[in-house]
Amino acid sequence: MRDGINIAKAGTPVVALVTEKFLEQSVFVSQSLGLPNLPRVLLPHPVAGSTDKEMNKIAFSVVPKIITALEGTIEK
Repeated sequence: MRDGINIAKAGTPVVALVTEKFLEQSVFVSQSLGLPNLPRVLLPHPVAGSTDKEMNKIAFSVVPKIITALEGTIEK
């Protein structure tokens, strides 16, 4: 979240990728650093240790959500 916030504050469009386990923490951090509406897309937890096949499945499922978030139309 902090990297995404710093990138957003520098004026670059950003979407934070957050695993489900850390959603609550991402909300707290984004609020405390002044960007509560920073777009984020949820990933299943954990992604570490996923096989290539699993990572491809995750990537293909979140790419449309990332594009939507960058367009500013993500559902909250």
